[in-house]
Amino acid sequence: MGLDMNKIELVDRVLDGKEVDSPPLSLWHHFGVQHGSGDQFARLTLEYFRCYDLDFLKIMNDYFYPMPEGLKAVRTRTDLKRIVRFNLAESPWREQFRALEIMNRELKGKAYFLDTVFDPWFTFRRSLAGENVEHLMENEPDTMLEALDVITENLIAYCMKSLDIGSAGIFLSVPACKEFISRGNFLKFVKPFAHRILEEISGRGVMNTAHIHGDELYLDDCLDFPVDVFNWWDRGPGGPALQSVKGRINGSVMGGIDHKIVSKRTCGFLRDHVREGRTLGGNDKFFLAAGCSIDSSVNPQAIRAIVEAARESM
Repeated sequence: MGLDMNKIELVDRVLDGKEVDSPPLSLWHHFGVQHGSGDQFARLTLEYFRCYDLDFLKIMNDYFYPMPEGLKAVRTRTDLKRIVRFNLAESPWREQFRALEIMNRELKGKAYFLDTVFDPWFTFRRSLAGENVEHLMENEPDTMLEALDVITENLIAYCMKSLDIGSAGIFLSVPACKEFISRGNFLKFVKPFAHRILEEISGRGVMNTAHIHGDELYLDDCLDFPVDVFNWWDRGPGGPALQSVKGRINGSVMGGIDHKIVSKRTCGFLRDHVREGRTLGGNDKFFLAAGCSIDSSVNPQAIRAIVEAARESM
């Protein structure tokens, strides 16, 4: 980052496709405080962001989508029909909104922050159906699609509220990978609803990001998502490489750091790894970050080594 360029200006320059001396950097991990208040979550997140002087903040979202009243799990067609619209302010998300309000107040005019949202299918699996999701896709596909439609509407309302509070974009996590779901089911139950959310928020944030989650990715099926940034595990064994995707999209790419090694390598190794990641990403349309969340038990010196390597002259 140039001496005369602040964090917002640096990010804006990348989003505009202009070259920078060093790419904007961020790293994130789960704080494990979903049992607590939004005030506590905001304090910890801001403390982390300031400690390492990151360039933009990707905010985690560990407050769960609410289960329909009276249910312990969504197992049947009747259960699916109980998934309805709800009042966001009366849901667990009120704590996330509180955290966003605090972070907006503290960071406004200083740095951008992104808010994490899990796509409708993964929200359904993570918060409502769990082990029952495969059975429901196979045996109740039409009713499940109806339920996903309702979840999508609730998530769109959430995203709009987040953006209104001050989020610079939504970081939509989409499980587009073989280990989570077959490609056929991805195209039927995942992609249409994720795409719909991104369409609805397009232009509402400057940095809407699609996080294509997993190892064996259906990334080609996601490249038409209307977003400003794509993020995935580019340093994993399956890639694909940053430059190969950059050449196929209009926006920017985010990656260059293998999230699985940050807590398992020495500082010297991580510095070299970051230098290599910067070379892979290039000088334009590139945000330096991990392919997913890093371990929460990471050594602070490891993150400091990454930050130093991210900002050194090359």
